[in-house]
Amino acid sequence: MELFFLPCPLFIALLSVSGAASAKEDWDDVVVTKENTPVTLACSDRALTGSVKLEWLWKPDGRDAWSLVLSANQRQEFRGGASKADMRLADPHFQTSGDFSLRFKPRASDGGRYSCLVDLGEKKARQRVTLLAILRVAVGPALPVPADGTLRLVTEVSPSEAVSEVAWFSPRDLPLRSETLPSGAVVCKLPHFGRADQGNYTCQVRPRAGARRHHFLFTYGIAADVSKAANFTSLTNGTAVSTACLSRTPVPLSCTAVPGDYVLLYWQRPDRRDMDRVFAYDRWRRDRTDGTDRTVRTPSRLRLANPAAAKSGIFSFVLEPELQEGGVYLCEVFLNDHVFSHATRISVLRVYAQSTPSMLVLWCQYSERSQVKQVSWAHQNQSYRLTWSSSAPGRLTTEVPLPLRPGAAGNYTCALELRTGKVIRAVYTVTLPPAVNPSLSSPVILFPLSGLGLLVPLVAVALGVLLWKRGHRITRPRAEQSLSHHSGEVENVYENPEDLRQAPGQSSVYMDLKPTNDDDVYKELDRYEQCPC
Repeated sequence: MELFFLPCPLFIALLSVSGAASAKEDWDDVVVTKENTPVTLACSDRALTGSVKLEWLWKPDGRDAWSLVLSANQRQEFRGGASKADMRLADPHFQTSGDFSLRFKPRASDGGRYSCLVDLGEKKARQRVTLLAILRVAVGPALPVPADGTLRLVTEVSPSEAVSEVAWFSPRDLPLRSETLPSGAVVCKLPHFGRADQGNYTCQVRPRAGARRHHFLFTYGIAADVSKAANFTSLTNGTAVSTACLSRTPVPLSCTAVPGDYVLLYWQRPDRRDMDRVFAYDRWRRDRTDGTDRTVRTPSRLRLANPAAAKSGIFSFVLEPELQEGGVYLCEVFLNDHVFSHATRISVLRVYAQSTPSMLVLWCQYSERSQVKQVSWAHQNQSYRLTWSSSAPGRLTTEVPLPLRPGAAGNYTCALELRTGKVIRAVYTVTLPPAVNPSLSSPVILFPLSGLGLLVPLVAVALGVLLWKRGHRITRPRAEQSLSHHSGEVENVYENPEDLRQAPGQSSVYMDLKPTNDDDVYKELDRYEQCPC
């Protein structure tokens, strides 16, 4: 090919334009493409006549100098030192068509600014700068993804300044959670990948302001191999923890400090060998399950210690166990193909009392006996003789005779010592009943109370009769009433029958009371006063 040399004025113009572009570092358009995928950088104008010279220049990301890629006029083309093997003009007849676009298949390192400079002879040169961004996506593990493996989609765009956002969508067009790494790469993961997850995943790249297009879409087909299970060959075991706690008091369950993708928590019940999964959390799907089998009872007071930290992959738990919820808790954190395992063995201690007519029985119960060295009862008064016995494994009792003597009251402590030397204590306090006040049983106090109980109904009857009389007098003010009389200090409701038999026949049988002018005052007539006929 015949070499084509630029005239000196045009070369000077290129230097001035490239210097201005380098200083401003702006662009007219942004194009995003996958590496090794053909791309066209647009540059066009109306059909031209006369002498036309075209220059394509490239400035890689992170550099200040422009390099010649390709130059051409109506007679021939010249490839510069920055040209690629497959780089060419989109239309060889660019002068008549006005299409000056550049077409090639970029590699990952071919991103940067591309300048299209058109010299129209006596007219001012026209320049158009396109910022080309190369998208690279690393998929792991090797396709097809084995069952229950963790799909990883790591996306890098170079130069990163060309884009404002990278997002992933599932085959059902649902947005997936993603994170930006310190390197600038965007990672998206799907743990427990299975048959239902396979399909076409879409990567959406949004360019920065100035681009003609609002976004670029790229599709990746991901298949699952359900016949092959994921192989987590890399396993790191943390140092096992042996601890004890009182019933319903918080105890931490630690996991690894390495951020993971998801966590599984297993529970081996006290003094048993079988282990059940009781908790799972996937930070990418934000999916939490308490147990995987409805027949497995999850500890009621088990929770994530820090839900906010769990969203970033730092997992730990807090347990407030009942007596039967001790045992071994195994925490497994998964990161890609690596597993970090950490176990905590817990003995739970509980004390309580049961009363019988003759004694108070103090119980000390504990679980996960395999790590317990010894358990004992003690009284706060060391000189007090205290004995205890065990009716079954994990139970220790001591008896306090009733009625309670002053020397038997106080704090009873059950101490549990682990094989590691750790000791925890549970205290039960026995107190004397309140002292009885002798004055409360004195008849001087009780007699008026009993008399008051008899007086209340009598007062009620008297008030009822008085109100009845007053009401009757108001309705019939001149009517006479037959009432009893007072004899000494005793009031009789009826006359003495013997007095009635001794009275003269002409006399009145009852004493008559007649109303006077004063309210509620009656005049007593003589029993032997003759009644007017």
